[in-house]
Amino acid sequence: MELSYLSVFLNEEAAMNMILRHALPLLEMDVLKTFVAIAETGNFTTAAEAVYRTPSAVSMQIKKLEETLGCTLFLRDARSVSLTPKGELLLGFARRLLSLNNETVSRFLLPDMNGVVRVGAPEDVGERILPDVLKRFAETYPNVTVDVSIGMSNAMRKRVDEHRLDIAIYNSLSDEASKDGEILMQEKLVWAGAKCGNAHLRDPLPVSMWEDGCVWRADAVEKLSRAGRKFRVAFLSAYTTGQRAAVRAGLAIAPLPRYLVQGEMVQLGERDGLPDLGHYDIGLKVVEDAPAPVLAVAEHVREAFAELQLHTGRMAEAV
Repeated sequence: MELSYLSVFLNEEAAMNMILRHALPLLEMDVLKTFVAIAETGNFTTAAEAVYRTPSAVSMQIKKLEETLGCTLFLRDARSVSLTPKGELLLGFARRLLSLNNETVSRFLLPDMNGVVRVGAPEDVGERILPDVLKRFAETYPNVTVDVSIGMSNAMRKRVDEHRLDIAIYNSLSDEASKDGEILMQEKLVWAGAKCGNAHLRDPLPVSMWEDGCVWRADAVEKLSRAGRKFRVAFLSAYTTGQRAAVRAGLAIAPLPRYLVQGEMVQLGERDGLPDLGHYDIGLKVVEDAPAPVLAVAEHVREAFAELQLHTGRMAEAV
């Protein structure tokens, strides 16, 4: 009798394994790409633009995906879309599947590239974007070495002209980035001060600056001079970490990208007697007659900034 029960159990287990092997549906890459776009933007309309589909087509894709998986993936309200716990779980799998798909297709369809690509960027861009770019690029092109240099934006652009760099990612005053390359993204430049600090009330105004040639410094000096506000350079550093340290210590204020003003720093503005700094552009410059590995790195940079724009747009909508 026990043997009979064991036999039935084994037969049922074998039948279940056969069902799992043959009956489970396959997830479509296009649908997963749409799902990830919605998760990252928090908006069906924005995601539809990113995947070049109509909002109704995107809604149908998600409806079909939810029916396939037997669960609700998104919670929808009038302003935004958020992931359910099941949606959060799927997001991790979806990103891995899309990455593996891209790597697999690239290995077969793209040339087996190798060589060295020299990339230059300012510190803030290097810290914010390059880690993700390097990781993804290495997964697709493991035989290409990317040599990264960190420095002032103007110096990076000049080194591309001199063929000492293949790619430069740089900060530029608005309307100037397109003259020497292509615009990847626009950022807001603001005044940063210490929480509960009073540096912005002093006269002359103590300012933490970069060396000559920094577009943030040039914009800040021009705006302060135009407003007739007396200032002095109280702290000088070539790195944003140094600028932020001076601000957090209450020694000075500094012109910084808005996304860097967090933690022990606060954003200051016209209500504090300071001129508006406006925006600056992040640009991309590629050496002339660039070979395939250089073009591939440049495309990864573009994709990273496109994703960053979607993310920052989602954050702005939430605020």
